[in-house]
Amino acid sequence: MVRARRLLAVPVALTLTATAAVATSVGAGAADDEPGIVVENGVTQPVFGYDDAIRERVFITSPYDSDANGVLDVIAVDIMRPAASEQGLDVPVIMDPSPYYSTLGRGNESELKVDLDGDGLLDRWPLFYDNYFVPRGYAVILMDMIGTNNSTGCPTVHDDSDNLSPKVVIDWLNGRATGVDKDGDEVVADWHNGKTGLIGKSYDGTLANGTAVSGVEGLETIVPISAISSYYDYTRSNGVVQRGNNYLASLANTVTNPDRRDYCSPVRDFLSANDGDETGDYTPFWHVRDYNRDVDKVKASVFVVHGLNDENVRPDHFSKWWYGLAENDVPRKLWLTQTGHIDPFDFRREAWVDEIHQWFDYWLQDVDNGIMDEPMVDIERAPDVWETANDWPIPGSRPTRIWLEPNPGASGDLSVIPNRPLDPTLSFTDDPNQRETAMVSNEETVTPNRLVYLSDPLEAPLHISGTPQVKLEATVNAEDTNFGAILVDYGPAERVQRTGDGVVTGTVEDCWGETATWGGYAEDACYKEVFKRVALTQREVVTKGIIDGVNLYDYSRPTPLVPGAKYEVSFPLLPEDYVFPEGHRIGVIIVGSYRDYGSQADPNRATISILPQRSLIELPIVGGRAAAGAAGLE
Repeated sequence: MVRARRLLAVPVALTLTATAAVATSVGAGAADDEPGIVVENGVTQPVFGYDDAIRERVFITSPYDSDANGVLDVIAVDIMRPAASEQGLDVPVIMDPSPYYSTLGRGNESELKVDLDGDGLLDRWPLFYDNYFVPRGYAVILMDMIGTNNSTGCPTVHDDSDNLSPKVVIDWLNGRATGVDKDGDEVVADWHNGKTGLIGKSYDGTLANGTAVSGVEGLETIVPISAISSYYDYTRSNGVVQRGNNYLASLANTVTNPDRRDYCSPVRDFLSANDGDETGDYTPFWHVRDYNRDVDKVKASVFVVHGLNDENVRPDHFSKWWYGLAENDVPRKLWLTQTGHIDPFDFRREAWVDEIHQWFDYWLQDVDNGIMDEPMVDIERAPDVWETANDWPIPGSRPTRIWLEPNPGASGDLSVIPNRPLDPTLSFTDDPNQRETAMVSNEETVTPNRLVYLSDPLEAPLHISGTPQVKLEATVNAEDTNFGAILVDYGPAERVQRTGDGVVTGTVEDCWGETATWGGYAEDACYKEVFKRVALTQREVVTKGIIDGVNLYDYSRPTPLVPGAKYEVSFPLLPEDYVFPEGHRIGVIIVGSYRDYGSQADPNRATISILPQRSLIELPIVGGRAAAGAAGLE
């Protein structure tokens, strides 16, 4: 067996350590005279070198032929592990599988893998995981997804060859697949302790979800950050196309190395021919890309991180995944932030490094540090103000009916008291060009393209936690239309802004791990600080949702509306955890098409009539109807 490695000659110590009290060694099966992992104060300590860590690249044969060339795809992985793993120390793996290492890069600073001298070993490792965790007794693997960077094949945007690329690597780590070095000599992971954790943001975290539902042995935990749980929900919203124009093919093109894009065009053509942009319906094409369907197969623990204001991977991805994990009693943890599509390293850095350190120590190193006894959920209530909870939705949250009371010639009201049969029917005309600002502005003014319902100023704070549901009884004068709704907080407050996903990058760096220098090129653990983008605003769009009228009852089969017929229209808004302050007003806006949601507008410009008797919003209120009454929604 031949292993490629690089021993670095110039160490630069820059290590963050906990204050030591009592040290214990975790031998991981090693003899007493072999190096051991040191645990102090419940966490592993940086007792292993970074400058002399073993760096290698391994090529693992997969069972997939994504480009249909008759040759099985090969997955390239870059590995860094302590030198002590050559002396009998068994170490776990933290792996970030990604399609982005040679294209868009990783992290806030878009770091790419870099091999300066062309020897097949990395001179630059994106992200801080290697710097921080290798000295603490971990191996770190950065995996090139099939079809990207040094792997062969073509990206399929979450078909099996994408989803299960990490599974192939886990199989190799556990002796169930074959890997070789650049010379073709077989390489085995005889240094591995059998436990692997997957971590990653966005596409990377989605690969973690896709691997977890395979139930692969040896995957102990995943940390999906801003990750997709259903690609149908990413490109559609309740039957309405959000990302059309052959989005999957476009993404596949983006992550493919430029010199292979022409070669992979037949795979992209297949994606475009089968994505169903014409209808937005849920078809078998989406099954393999829908991990919620197979959440019962997850064996690994799951630490979910998501932005409540994420407009890229919207919050319904974490909520549907979370609900499924809860139903199947999967060990889990959740962080919810006020930012958008942002890694926790860039919205709560110090706390995140500490938390993920403890999480990996517990699940991969068997360190009994009590992390699973902590509150399950952390929620950012206001900019950089965090609260904890024992579960999510917050215990005590109950679906509470709030009726949409019509008021001709003025905005309507919101009340826990049901509408009367004789209350008037109100109508509006769908405007596919109406922007969100127009929908939520001048809320007390009647306009022709929306209906507005407002509470009185709240007499007490009102906390919602969960997934609101809009229920309307409606008629339409066309065979198709969209139905949209927006929940708004009207009142001044300091809020995290949507611009730039709610953050701004500073100029000062801080460092998280060890730094080494060789060949005149620095591999450091230092990153620019990131701050919340905060401003005093007069209102906030709390959550929103939309549904296609022809998919009211079945996303897989369109049924044209009958003009003039009554329909029960029910659809979820995006999940939320939000406290409406005392003195603020709650607004519910009903619209048709919702351009700023990213949804495909309906061309019919239908007139939609809302019948009052069965029209309401069901809010997941902590404290239920009693809390709604105390806030003045009578």
